[in-house]
Amino acid sequence: MLKRINDWARALKKQILIVYFSYKDKRTPWYARIFAALIVAYAFSPIDLIPDFIPILGYLDDIIIVPFGIMIALKLMPGDVLADAMTHVEDKKGSKPKNWLMGGAVLILWFLLFLWLARLLYNYFFS
Repeated sequence: MLKRINDWARALKKQILIVYFSYKDKRTPWYARIFAALIVAYAFSPIDLIPDFIPILGYLDDIIIVPFGIMIALKLMPGDVLADAMTHVEDKKGSKPKNWLMGGAVLILWFLLFLWLARLLYNYFFS
């Protein structure tokens, strides 16, 4: 069973890289690029919708949201873009791309969300 989980995780990592390289391709439609960017950002982000330290629920979002999002993103991509992305992933041997601009954007987005929630809670409890 552990081998099956390990194989599934390895395949998921490969698929998220395929979505990432498909997102960067200029032939990808704009709506597929936006959706793929959101899924890739969520998958690579250290910040989750439900924090991982919460028992069971913490990993449930990773087990459901990421694979489901990848499945939808792959269906939105044109076939020739997917073929090129698969070739690119095979050539790179699964190395995780580093995009500091996207990482910074995700961190800023989470920080702004945190500030908004903090202000909302402050106004609720102290005004």
